[in-house]
Amino acid sequence: DYFTAKLMIKLINTVAAVVNADSDVDDRLKVVFLPDFTTKLTERIYPAIDLAEHLSTAGTEAADTGNMIAALNGGLIIGTPDGSNIEIRDAIGADNFFEFGRTAEGIDDLRANNYNPSELYYTHPVLKQAIDLLVSGTLSHGDTELFRPLYNLLPFYDQYLLLADYQSYIDTQEQVSQAYRDTEQWTRKSILSTARIGRFSCDRAVREYCQEIWHVKPMAESQQYVQA
Repeated sequence: DYFTAKLMIKLINTVAAVVNADSDVDDRLKVVFLPDFTTKLTERIYPAIDLAEHLSTAGTEAADTGNMIAALNGGLIIGTPDGSNIEIRDAIGADNFFEFGRTAEGIDDLRANNYNPSELYYTHPVLKQAIDLLVSGTLSHGDTELFRPLYNLLPFYDQYLLLADYQSYIDTQEQVSQAYRDTEQWTRKSILSTARIGRFSCDRAVREYCQEIWHVKPMAESQQYVQA
């Protein structure tokens, strides 16, 4: 809902305020939230991407054009086996895609077996510490209630099973870090990703829609001109 979404944006900005004021990482890390995410803005963002994160819970996202644009511009992807992530992984090769998390079937199994996020929360110290930070006041000038609605969504509800995929995400990010240290390997992955993303061109997409969904045939050039 909009309340939760706006609170997440508030959280991003408060995290940014803490991280960006930390002299230990001042020359290494910045957190930036870009408002008004428009097509014009993406023309500047996507060519600069090293790693794009597409983290929808498996079975919840049908398509995501952002991951296609990232791959087209040489960015590698870390993502769940969900939606167009799967198609991109198959097109560019699993070796060039950082996949983590459960499949849609695995998510269904967890839900069917009474998934309990509290168990993960209380048995994973690092995860618990991160979640507890939301209500510690550290990110909100001492206000321990500001982000409590987000806190309540995780260990006690977790509709999207985020805690279940957490450790897999952390482990895969370590793989990302190792790959990034090898410039030659990373560059190769980036080039292959861009070279193999051509199947997602609009020409192919429109042609398949015409053939498989709309069942229409292209007209000859002269007929198109008359029709226009």
